Amino acid sequence: MQTDIPDNILRIQTVLKRTGLSRSTMYRKMENGTFPGNIRISTRCVGWRESAIAEWLRNPMFYQRSDG
Repeated sequence: MQTDIPDNILRIQTVLKRTGLSRSTMYRKMENGTFPGNIRISTRCVGWRESAIAEWLRNPMFYQRSDG
């Protein structure tokens, strides 16, 4: 799927600001598979792909993560 959004890595504060979710809600949704998973950047640092967050924002009610 080709998109106009570059696949940047977003840090947690940016993700929370864009989605309007609280940290605990975001992690609960990740656990349930209804929010994009994070990726490890370094030992103590994670981020989210901007394209995955944009996909979630298009339809957050029916988002299901595909782990494949």
